[in-house]
Amino acid sequence: MKLPTLWNRRQVPNTKVLPEWYVILGPVDASNYDFSYCFEEFLVVKTQAVKSDNERFIVVGNIWLSNRLQLRQLLHLNEEYTDKEIIAHLWEIKGEECLNLLEGMFSLCVWDNHERRLYLVRDGVGCRTLYYVNSGKTCVIAPDLRTLLPNHSQQLDLVALRDYLCCAFVPGEKTLWQDVRELSPGMVLLMESSIPGINYVNQKLFWEAREDIRNSEESLIWHGNQLRQLLDGVVQEYLPVDEAVGVYLSGGLDSSCITALAAKFHNYPVHSYSIHFGENSPNELEFSSLVAQHCKTHHHILEITPDDMWEKLPLTMSYLDDPIGDPLTVPNYLLGRMARENSKIILNGEGGDPCFGGPKNQPMLLNRLYDGVINTEENLVTNYVNSFKKCSSFLPQLLKPEVFTRVKEQPFVFADYLYGQESYLNRLMTINIKFKGADHILTKVNNMTVANDLEGRSPLFDKRVVEMAMQIPPQYKLAGAQEKAVLKQAVLDILPRAIIERPKSGMMVPVQYWFYNVWQRRAKSLLLNRNAEIAPYLNQDLIRKWLNYKGDAWRRYGAKLWLLVSLEVWLQVHKK
Repeated sequence: MKLPTLWNRRQVPNTKVLPEWYVILGPVDASNYDFSYCFEEFLVVKTQAVKSDNERFIVVGNIWLSNRLQLRQLLHLNEEYTDKEIIAHLWEIKGEECLNLLEGMFSLCVWDNHERRLYLVRDGVGCRTLYYVNSGKTCVIAPDLRTLLPNHSQQLDLVALRDYLCCAFVPGEKTLWQDVRELSPGMVLLMESSIPGINYVNQKLFWEAREDIRNSEESLIWHGNQLRQLLDGVVQEYLPVDEAVGVYLSGGLDSSCITALAAKFHNYPVHSYSIHFGENSPNELEFSSLVAQHCKTHHHILEITPDDMWEKLPLTMSYLDDPIGDPLTVPNYLLGRMARENSKIILNGEGGDPCFGGPKNQPMLLNRLYDGVINTEENLVTNYVNSFKKCSSFLPQLLKPEVFTRVKEQPFVFADYLYGQESYLNRLMTINIKFKGADHILTKVNNMTVANDLEGRSPLFDKRVVEMAMQIPPQYKLAGAQEKAVLKQAVLDILPRAIIERPKSGMMVPVQYWFYNVWQRRAKSLLLNRNAEIAPYLNQDLIRKWLNYKGDAWRRYGAKLWLLVSLEVWLQVHKK
């Protein structure tokens, strides 16, 4: 069948690189695999696994520990021990309780050769990913979804599709594929292979962001000083040893403070990277250049054209495990390609908004304050979903009737978090950290940096920073028009006043303008073809109206169209 697009699958670069590792639990013919370890019901493929000293536990995974020095001292280990070996030693001593000692980014599997059980673990904030497919007799686990492709059907999960159309990412344990699940952040899943099939023995959280307000009698200055001490230590841990480091620098508060701290503590070159979308589009180069000059970084600026965006979209989507409809995904990939020329480690300012009360929470807070009479559970969920400004209000018209009927009564995974005894701001922050942070922001950072042979690190999403953010009184995070007050206070002395006092604007990709003036014909060819991958699920008549900009009084169709284009391309490049 001819592809319904200007692209052809044969023209999409082959990004299906060999997987770092994967694990199979259950009876399997080991002769078909290039394996590292094989037991009767457990197989480690494509990587070097590590044994504990007593050889009871086998550890495999993607692991970067920021507190490895302290852990080595605790275990009396020398510097030659890797992060995997540290966890193997800790697990031998403390079992899964050792997870509370780990700081950093990790997704891992631990095989207990005595109990014949397998532990699946993902770090508390969700910096690393872990996916699994349970076919009944066997379960296949991998850090990336593409590795699992031969082991599952390609039936779409309709609830996940609905969630993507509402949020621009798939939140929670679901993935767009019906048979595949993603381990939640901070989760330990214990499973075993038995005669009937794979048995889930236990599943529990070892860590989760929760409100824990402390020292409410102290001043903003006091809380700012506490935060600064923590940020100083975290950023130093995140810096590479004896080599240059890169920083993504938008010119906003979050990326600017990470740039300033990196420049303060790193004795090797600091490279900063900024983007813009042409001289006719608004940009933040004035502010990013000001910070780069202030911090004396080696500053690099990349212009991204509409052709860059469109032509690199298939490649970018091929690196994503689930589709992400954020227009910044392609720029993230292109900026990573530039950054790799100068460094192997790239820092970013992601996490400032969800952890410290960014301005996107203001409409939700105002609604809660002035519309309290009708703040039912249904209204709270609707208001939260609508805050993404994607396709939620159009679902009855956008989804085919039979699809909408199947999903309209299904709850959203984050609904329960909107109610509770915590302050409303902290409830919003908890949701944004647990779902948007793990399933959108950090997943995008990880996949786009790995695609360029980089390692991305997000100091403001460090578990300790998140914990402190949930301890700081809400009025020091977002109060009226003053957002992230405590973070501003923490870095007041290392940034220009213009950065501290400027309102947040965000990096706006001009997709509205580009769809209308550059991409319209291409988008019609892609989305309106009767053989489009989205055709069985979505109403193409409504998409046609959007492409013709009928009724777009608020000039928001561009973001919706990018969401749909990203979905269509993702489906094309991930189909068998």
